[in-house]
Amino acid sequence: MARSRDYRLGSQDFPRGWFMVADAATLQHGQPLAVRFFGRDLVLYRGADSGRPILVDAYCPHMGTHLARNHTSYVVRDGSQIEGDTIRCPYHAWRFDAEGRCIDIPYAPGAKIPSAARIASWRVVERWGAVFAWHDPDGGEPDWELPALAAWDDPAWVRWRFDDFGVLDRHPVEIVDNMADVAHQEPIHGQTVRYFELELDGHRAIHREGGVSRTSLTADDALLCIDAVYHGPGVLLTEMLGRYPSYFLIAHTPVDDGSIRVWHAVIVKSPHERATDEDVAMARAFQEQSRLAFAQDFEIWTHKRPALTILQIPHDGPYDKLRTWYRQFYNPRGPSDRARTTHGVRGMPRNLDRTDNREDGSSDDL
Repeated sequence: MARSRDYRLGSQDFPRGWFMVADAATLQHGQPLAVRFFGRDLVLYRGADSGRPILVDAYCPHMGTHLARNHTSYVVRDGSQIEGDTIRCPYHAWRFDAEGRCIDIPYAPGAKIPSAARIASWRVVERWGAVFAWHDPDGGEPDWELPALAAWDDPAWVRWRFDDFGVLDRHPVEIVDNMADVAHQEPIHGQTVRYFELELDGHRAIHREGGVSRTSLTADDALLCIDAVYHGPGVLLTEMLGRYPSYFLIAHTPVDDGSIRVWHAVIVKSPHERATDEDVAMARAFQEQSRLAFAQDFEIWTHKRPALTILQIPHDGPYDKLRTWYRQFYNPRGPSDRARTTHGVRGMPRNLDRTDNREDGSSDDL
């Protein structure tokens, strides 16, 4: 398994940024969830008072008990593990608040609680039906936020359900390489590329592409247009104009150095002001077609060897520039870490009318 140092990405093993850590639908009230990311065991739970997701390190500082991997303790069986926004250790019932501080040792009332009795807490947000955590090896505050998605609260749009692809034993740089990879579209996805452009701007990498696809994501011989944006190194949000207006999300988060957990989802616009049951069924079928297309890439990644270096030819996309952009997240932040440049690989028609491929001829103003 190739690690960050094998790719010579920088001084840190894990990147800085926002990363998905859970499908919010899997987070049940009163039931902490054991997860592992960034080489650390973590516990995610929903506060009973605030309803907000809370992410903390997994092990109690008292005797190293995992806070979520227990089903037989009476702390768990009695339903008292989550109290308000706090969590109790199932072993000795020490209680920790949302900031990770121990605030109660039930068998030592009035005793001074040691300052070392705390666990690390993480900054999290709940967005688009998912929980995202901010990770910075240097402990810094976020220097960008996840974007707004107006479609999420629009009743005409059918919200996604997440496809959990599980853990992939590949370094995330291999997935990010796809943003520069113009040449794989026809052999893998059956799509003839008419234009392609990659723009690198600070924490964002923006991929613009259009072509005719053999999949059912478009009407016959219609142009499939996508504007894909990486918001940092692990969250890819893509506007897709094909058979239906849609956005798809690909989120990948390091589990250990050299492995990632991967999710896929699609939100689809219906032709009605409020989506009907038939629209929901249509959207689910459309997401399945997108999932199958993503699975074509996933199969390649699963069985390839690490591309520590790429034998790049002039007709390839700008892998080298993309990897330079990607390295900024593995190094302490600073002005020199950011990239800003645009790379046109195939002709980019600036006045392209992208409404021609809609079945109803409509456009949207998102």
